[in-house]
Amino acid sequence: MSDSKFAQQGMSFRESVEHMVDHAIGIMGLDAGMGNAMKVCQSVVQVSFPVEINGKAEIFTGWRATHSDHRLPSKGGIRYAPIVDQDEVEALAALMTYKCAIVDVPFGGSKGGLVIDPKKYERHHLEAITRRFARELINKGYLSPSQNVPAPDMGTGPQEMGWMVDTYKQMFPNDINYMGALTGKPVEHGGVRGRNEATGRGVQYALRELFRHPEEIKRAGLSGSLSGKRVIVQGLGNVGYHAAHFLETEDDCLITTIIERDGAIINEDGLNVGAVRQHIVESGGVKGFPGAEYLEDGIKALERECDILIPAALEGVITTENAPRIQASLIAEAANGPITFEADRILRERGVEIIPDAYCNAGGVIVSYFEWIRNLNHVRFGRLDKRFHEARGQHVIDAIEQATDTKVPEHIVKELARGADEFDLVRSGLDDSMRLALQEIIRTRNTNPKIDDYRMAAYVIAIEKVSRHYRDIGF
Repeated sequence: MSDSKFAQQGMSFRESVEHMVDHAIGIMGLDAGMGNAMKVCQSVVQVSFPVEINGKAEIFTGWRATHSDHRLPSKGGIRYAPIVDQDEVEALAALMTYKCAIVDVPFGGSKGGLVIDPKKYERHHLEAITRRFARELINKGYLSPSQNVPAPDMGTGPQEMGWMVDTYKQMFPNDINYMGALTGKPVEHGGVRGRNEATGRGVQYALRELFRHPEEIKRAGLSGSLSGKRVIVQGLGNVGYHAAHFLETEDDCLITTIIERDGAIINEDGLNVGAVRQHIVESGGVKGFPGAEYLEDGIKALERECDILIPAALEGVITTENAPRIQASLIAEAANGPITFEADRILRERGVEIIPDAYCNAGGVIVSYFEWIRNLNHVRFGRLDKRFHEARGQHVIDAIEQATDTKVPEHIVKELARGADEFDLVRSGLDDSMRLALQEIIRTRNTNPKIDDYRMAAYVIAIEKVSRHYRDIGF
């Protein structure tokens, strides 16, 4: 959603982020100079360039913003959307700074965007546009393994990242670290297994960790485990699909409602997320999905009763207009800025608990960090010690069998004698990062009497870490 549309519902996305930061700064008693230095976007570049499409030149405009380079490289996705603008890019860059700090990823914050509807272009045209955009960013110092590392965002994916990293390689053929110039690449071209699902998987891990704290889920009027919890998901793109799929298949949640561009489908007994995704691919929307009630005004489905609401699409879908009617007990912000600043206040006053976007959807940047490390190390995770741990596991099994004169069951043998591969290690690192970050957020909320929600706890943590760097190292 563009700032102009956002403004019709209250303050803009950028203003919303800045208000959160101001509130956190006030709670911390940070001096005004430090606060202003942290809020300002350090640099932003706008590029406009022509690309020949079907014999005619089309002009494309894009941006790349660096909010902070207190840690290098600066990190953040590139989105392709017809409604992207500079203010949105700058707001998202700021959010990336705080997001990286919250989950202890040593990056600064950056973001990029190109005004384009990728669905309107054939593959070879999209490749030409993407490669030209990459060249513009590279020439201006906004794309490199050491300074600024983009990743996928809305409207982009491994394909676009692959084109961009190949463009960088062509321009710098002697840079042996060229693969680290972008993350979210195809696995065959330097990516890591698990990156494509990382943000959605991170949402699942965030919810799992929250449900390990009975006193915390009690705040939302919930109890027990994730099993059987009724979930509404808005947006079945990459993030929403993976979050919903994993919650359904691994945690036994009931995905009762799925909201898409053309409406919503509802089944209180639970929807098959994989089947819904396939239906969308084949038909272009959720309408007509068998065994479900169809609601043409999909946005109204946000107001249906559920345990957990997962907005996983655009900014500003929950506003002052519909916030009073939201019936979810818990909201997990899989998208960036799905709740406006004013709506957030209404929901909190009504007792709705919110897992904030700055933490909840950080899975993507966490696994991007792992991919970047892998690219710079030039060796896949697990290559050096996988067989060693398999052999050690087998020795343990042999020792047990000799000591007990009993055969160890085959399913236990398979687990003990299996060394972790790259996929296992990526998942483990993501799980650990999400768990530790939420534990710190909960601890901060419960020990600071001025904080009464997870969002402000997360911002206080982020600003404390970034301001500490400024104090210790200098501006």
